[in-house]
Amino acid sequence: MSTTMPKVETIERKWYILDAKGIPLGRTATKAATLLRGKHKPVFAPHCDCGDHVIIINCADAVLTGDKLKKKFHRWHTGWIGHLKEISYEKLMADKPEKAMMLAVNGMLPDTTIGRKSLTRLRVYRGSEHNNQAQKPEEYKV
Repeated sequence: MSTTMPKVETIERKWYILDAKGIPLGRTATKAATLLRGKHKPVFAPHCDCGDHVIIINCADAVLTGDKLKKKFHRWHTGWIGHLKEISYEKLMADKPEKAMMLAVNGMLPDTTIGRKSLTRLRVYRGSEHNNQAQKPEEYKV
């Protein structure tokens, strides 16, 4: 059985738009991660970057199910001793819903150079307006 070797130069990258209004945060993030990696394409190979561009709108209207708003926290370390910071998702979704969506999508991409490169093709917006109309994005149903 031979291995498929897609040529990255010949891969056509499309633009997709995902509407997160009323949909759980994780469901939107999984669809975005799949599109960014290119797993929906028949020419997918895990060692090649063949994903598409993704625009996520209405992040402020994304839903967290259960008690995740109060019980879930985003934690990070500053690098200094004793400086473990945390913020609840209730405050994060109120102040920066774009960051919450980026963190969710980033967690679903691989921790490699391909994953970091894929994340550069993600655009996240709080409301329904975005400035990528010139690329003619197609609507993708979540």
